[in-house]
Amino acid sequence: MIHSGLVSVTFTRLSPEEVVRLVTLAGLEAIEWHGLAHVPHGDTDAARRVARLTIDAGLRVAAYGSYYHVGEPNGFRFDQVVETAALLGAPTIRVWAGHRPSAQADGTYREKVVSESRQLADMAAAEGMTISYEYHGDSLTDTDASALQLLREVNHPAVRSYWQPHLNDTPEQLLTGLRDVLPWLSNVHVFHWHPGTERKPLAEGADQWMQYLRTVSAGGGDHSAMIEFVMHDSTDTFLQDAVTLKTWLSSI
Repeated sequence: MIHSGLVSVTFTRLSPEEVVRLVTLAGLEAIEWHGLAHVPHGDTDAARRVARLTIDAGLRVAAYGSYYHVGEPNGFRFDQVVETAALLGAPTIRVWAGHRPSAQADGTYREKVVSESRQLADMAAAEGMTISYEYHGDSLTDTDASALQLLREVNHPAVRSYWQPHLNDTPEQLLTGLRDVLPWLSNVHVFHWHPGTERKPLAEGADQWMQYLRTVSAGGGDHSAMIEFVMHDSTDTFLQDAVTLKTWLSSI
């Protein structure tokens, strides 16, 4: 089943209370909470409060967006991330697969990311969670081939992957990449920029996104498709995009 939702980094200027009200108004189901602006790492009081806000509104916590870069120096500890995510009630912790384009990553760097990924996954699994790689440029998931290589090398049951369109790929390449990553898929970040990086109304991406969402649905499992980075950072545009996303999901 695919649940509709919002990535809260889309509206860092809003408080958690305002984010919950906005998602409720939009009629969406889930929130991925931002680990910097909304639920800071190690802030256990904030984690408990935001968890209660989410649940009381009838929403689900889809994930904790930690912005932890595996294999890189970070200004915070992953045990703080795990504790915060557990109190928040997140089923998965979103992390970055390093912070280097795959074309510039040698074997030593990849092995460092693989080794640390297993360690982090063990920590998350001990609390009943998984970790999920951001599917993004400037990391080892910046191409489908590199992402699949990483997931196979890590080979850990608590390591999953998000998916979102790589901005320079063709629609055919994007669909193939999504199909390949389905065995590891946790959630999907939904936006319409392709081609290029100019944000557009989600409705303009209907032809592409209906194919993606049908592919996710056919793969089975439980996932959240969450709106991220709306045009002009506008709440009005977000509400329009939410209608679009719900319409798409209802037709699958």
